[in-house]
Amino acid sequence: MNRMYFRHTVVALACSAIVSPACTSDNDGSNAPDDPDSMADRRAASLVARMTTDEKVAFVHGTGMPVAEYGTFPPEALHGSSYIPGIPRLGIPQVTGADAACGVNVKDAKATALPAPIALAASWDLDLAQEYGKRIAIELRTLGYTESLGGALNLAREPRSGRTYECMGEDPVLSGGMLAARTVATQAQKVIATVKHYAMNDQEANRMTSDSQVDERTMRETELLAFEIAVKEGQPGSVMCAYNKVNGTYACENPYLLTEVLKKEWGFRGVVQSDWGATHSTASAALAGLDEEQPGASNEASTDPLFKVFGSHFNSKLREAVDNGSVPMSRLDEMVQRKLRTLARVGVMDSPPLPSGPIDQDAGNAAALTVARQSAVLLKNTSAALPLAANLSSIAVIGGHADVGVLSGGGAGGVPPVDGNAVTGCQEPPGPVFPPHCATWYKSAPLAAIKAKAPGANLTFLDGNDSTAAAEAAAKAEVAIVFATQWESEGSDLPSLALPDQHADPYNQRYDQNALIEAVAAKAKRLVVVLQTGSPIVMPWLDRAHAVLEVWYPGVRGGQAIADLLFGDSNPSGKLPISFPKQDADLPQPVISSTDLNVKYSEGLLIGYRWYDAKQLEPLFPFGHGLSYTTFSYSNFDAVVDAKENVTLTLTVTNDGTRAGAEVAQVYAQLPAGVGEPPNRLVGWKKVFLEPGQAQTVQVTVPAVRLATWDPSAHTWKVNHGDYTFVAGTSSRDRRALMKTIRR
Repeated sequence: MNRMYFRHTVVALACSAIVSPACTSDNDGSNAPDDPDSMADRRAASLVARMTTDEKVAFVHGTGMPVAEYGTFPPEALHGSSYIPGIPRLGIPQVTGADAACGVNVKDAKATALPAPIALAASWDLDLAQEYGKRIAIELRTLGYTESLGGALNLAREPRSGRTYECMGEDPVLSGGMLAARTVATQAQKVIATVKHYAMNDQEANRMTSDSQVDERTMRETELLAFEIAVKEGQPGSVMCAYNKVNGTYACENPYLLTEVLKKEWGFRGVVQSDWGATHSTASAALAGLDEEQPGASNEASTDPLFKVFGSHFNSKLREAVDNGSVPMSRLDEMVQRKLRTLARVGVMDSPPLPSGPIDQDAGNAAALTVARQSAVLLKNTSAALPLAANLSSIAVIGGHADVGVLSGGGAGGVPPVDGNAVTGCQEPPGPVFPPHCATWYKSAPLAAIKAKAPGANLTFLDGNDSTAAAEAAAKAEVAIVFATQWESEGSDLPSLALPDQHADPYNQRYDQNALIEAVAAKAKRLVVVLQTGSPIVMPWLDRAHAVLEVWYPGVRGGQAIADLLFGDSNPSGKLPISFPKQDADLPQPVISSTDLNVKYSEGLLIGYRWYDAKQLEPLFPFGHGLSYTTFSYSNFDAVVDAKENVTLTLTVTNDGTRAGAEVAQVYAQLPAGVGEPPNRLVGWKKVFLEPGQAQTVQVTVPAVRLATWDPSAHTWKVNHGDYTFVAGTSSRDRRALMKTIRR
């Protein structure tokens, strides 16, 4: 969502509730089953019947960005991203939303900055995903918000996209499953969860005008599969449609996406909400399945800047369309019905959120630390370079602003720091700017945390600007730790997967990071590289580094988490949710065109690791890769098929090392020859925590549909006959993987 620019000078205002919970008398008294869905439907229908046409229209569009300097809003309009007034006479509460990819993105809210969603995906931990969604929802309710606008699910078809860090990686099964778990936990706290950006919104370049040209089978087996899992398993209250076109039609007025697939086939009963400024019509959008326009405008005299750019298609224009019959009243009623039943089903109708004091920062910080520890990926560790010993005599810490803080992503997915930016000096260009140019850094200094772990060490910090001085310091130290960073943001794509230098990112970078690492590697006795990135990077210096630790954007307690991981107080257990290529040229799309508005998915099904497998390209690090300070082995792999053709796989995972640790047992399937599938597809996984010497039987159940292919002629999933080989391993390229073949 392109909203950060409109929010950057907001001063938070106090707000008060103006509605009371709806009473149970809204039930129409019918004898329908009393399951929660039926009750919510009946309650919503009763309310719709009592609403005027003007009330209905007012309830399906926002009133503009609730930002004081751009318009006049009532005090209950929180300074988030959206505001729809309630209807007090009917007990219908106001609906307020805030960006919440990795925490509540509202200035002065003092909300917790959790590690980025790409980091959460790297944990491969469904329980952790639930804790993540719960923490964000608790803070949203504390601040008075109804809806979480996090939940980005676009696959990393283009890893240089500026929003890669907001999403869950390249695989639909992992992405969809992790977001479903997060969604369930968010809505359990009576906060509506949003899944976005539906669909094929996989790069920032020309995102509002480009046309994603993709065949039906590719859509259904890749990104739409991720959405299908998240919608069916997570039951979100909202699905946000994207800016881009899909096969020639804007996503927010695309009847195939919104009605045929989402609502009819998947049975989605919530609200289809536009991205901010993604609505291009009135009747076409409404009839295609769009239920809510954002940001909208309360009236035609709105001073909101987005109204001046995009107008509002669902206020007076929708009323006119209903009056002249181009949008039937029945369709408007359905739009309102979906919104009201969602409020009732999630619990907002009877318990609207009320601002209730400050955020519990201690609880938030503890959650952020837990996620950061469990999501870091140990990419390389030769000669047991890690963990570090507490009795080291000397350590050189170099670069990456490690003396003051840790990095965050930009745009709607960011979270404002509670105590100011840890890095000062960067100046945005004059005037309103989007995307932003200056990165956010949280005041969680790795340097201080490292010093606390090795209090007797002679600790030296160099900022990285002088590579010669850094190399000399590294030569004198027992170990050199170089911090490398890659900042990305909504609104722009990375020019390359190379670590940015002063030319690629002049606002945030003052030196050539690759050259610095090369210089230090030439002199260091032991070199550890710590990466803070939102996307993969290429590593021309990899052979000369002894250890590489990927911590992503690690959140408000990132410095502490990094030290815990480096010194072994936490054992790395993350696995890559995205492949790391050796070079940009290995990507399906060698460059991102700034002028070609036709984004052709010519690689078809070969997204991510499927591309490298099919093209027999060796990635720098494969999907699913991640090391530990202990070792694991697999044995006793077996497969059983039930009467419904679901497959239950069992194997034994053993911790053969001397440290407690967690392993992610990954199961891939090789489908029958001749059905046109990539060599491998992830079909399930299980994360287990094991003490030294402990063995545990792991069970992974693969539903039959996970083994199906999409039949575009019949427009349905098809389970093919033939041999299915299941592969259980530590990554998508595990040479020691166990295999089991069954015939169906």
